[in-house]
Amino acid sequence: MIEGQEDVTWEDWVALAQACERNGFEALFRSDHYISVDDFRDRGSLDAWGTVTALAATTRTLRLGTLVSPASFRHPSVLAKLVTTADHVSGGRVELGLGTGWWESEHTAYGFPFGPMGSRMDVLAEQLEIIRAQWAEGAFSFHGEHYMLEDLDARPKPVQYPHPPLIVGGAAGPRSAKLAARWATEYNTVFPDVAEAKQRHDNVVAACEKAGRDPATMGFSMMNGLLIGADEAELRRRGEALAEWRRRPTDLDALRATWVAGTTEEVIARLREYAEVGVQRVMLQHLLHRDLEVLDLIGHEVIPAVGR
Repeated sequence: MIEGQEDVTWEDWVALAQACERNGFEALFRSDHYISVDDFRDRGSLDAWGTVTALAATTRTLRLGTLVSPASFRHPSVLAKLVTTADHVSGGRVELGLGTGWWESEHTAYGFPFGPMGSRMDVLAEQLEIIRAQWAEGAFSFHGEHYMLEDLDARPKPVQYPHPPLIVGGAAGPRSAKLAARWATEYNTVFPDVAEAKQRHDNVVAACEKAGRDPATMGFSMMNGLLIGADEAELRRRGEALAEWRRRPTDLDALRATWVAGTTEEVIARLREYAEVGVQRVMLQHLLHRDLEVLDLIGHEVIPAVGR
């Protein structure tokens, strides 16, 4: 999981994708932001779906997706078409993470609407329904509060059947869990500790059961920060590099408590703890994106220990 708005260049993306494929990673996800979320205005961002589509044409096995695309950035018809296009280019290797959008500064700067959370959740709900309908067979019309579509049968349909994986995320509150139970392939939660991950997993299971859906058909994943070293000395060196990149001190003890952070052995143990409470997939937020040796270490040591 790469924070693309933190000055990740096209050359960086190519190197990252090549390293991921070389090391047996299942997928490469990227954020969908236009401005640094640390508000470093000297850092730039390439468009998320432009990047995903370009990488789709230059990779062979790697799955690609966003975590997550703000519903506020694009009309749902545009987003559905972008994902379908990337799906065709990749031969069926893309996934769509979709959320409300939260970084108000980028909305203001770029002129995107940014309403109160209730309104943004309403927009997200309509987008989920519209996108799923566009990927399904047959024509449909939609008359909502925010969008109106008439007799649309969007062609072509995605390569993946019945549709590309659709990820909804959050803290598994009542409304997001309910939306996921109705529309999503997977629920993703961000930066939980192990106890929080268990509670959020249980909330999603309960939402599926209430909706009459088999919880086994809903994937459950998390996104969390990553800092890893082959030994303590290497971990501390990366901690210093992270402090320089984030432009603030790094507290390794705090990261060990809240991130997937530590030596290789500690990271493997931490991931196993998450697996025991229902986490099936982990998107590791690799902020030091030009440090490709991290991907080699994960590929050689972590993936074989915890599985794909």
